[in-house]
Amino acid sequence: MTYNRKMLSLHFTPREVRATESRLLRVYEAARLGLSNDALALKAGMMPEEFRKLCQLDPVVELAAMQGRADSEAEMSQVVRDAALAGDAKMALEFLKHKHDWVAKQQVQVDVTQQISIITALEQAEQRLTIDMEPTDANDTVQRRRRDAPNVSALVTQDQG
Repeated sequence: MTYNRKMLSLHFTPREVRATESRLLRVYEAARLGLSNDALALKAGMMPEEFRKLCQLDPVVELAAMQGRADSEAEMSQVVRDAALAGDAKMALEFLKHKHDWVAKQQVQVDVTQQISIITALEQAEQRLTIDMEPTDANDTVQRRRRDAPNVSALVTQDQG
């Protein structure tokens, strides 16, 4: 069995990796879309290895990617903020969580002893109301008021003396 091997000639020409204005613009746009690393490189029209090499050779490339991400974040942050200011409560919570590191409480702590003492105080107040509301003798009411009131004659004699 003989195989017919045909030699294929692949023409290889190394690609020139330079930070041209158009390439920087493509990096910026890809980063602005939220892409990073290999996806950013491919969207910008480069192989991932070329992008990494270009970043090492020219720091302006990394700066273009950072600027694209920053512009995108600022734009989306403004959208969320505008929605929150317009009254969207969900967007307001998202803004607080992501921009101000706000965290809603995940648990509610209930102090049972305080709750029991409040209930007890309410029961005691209700008992006092029912005692005061019971019909009594008119004389008894007057006597109770006199007994509970401060001694007026003692106060007058102290004031005169």
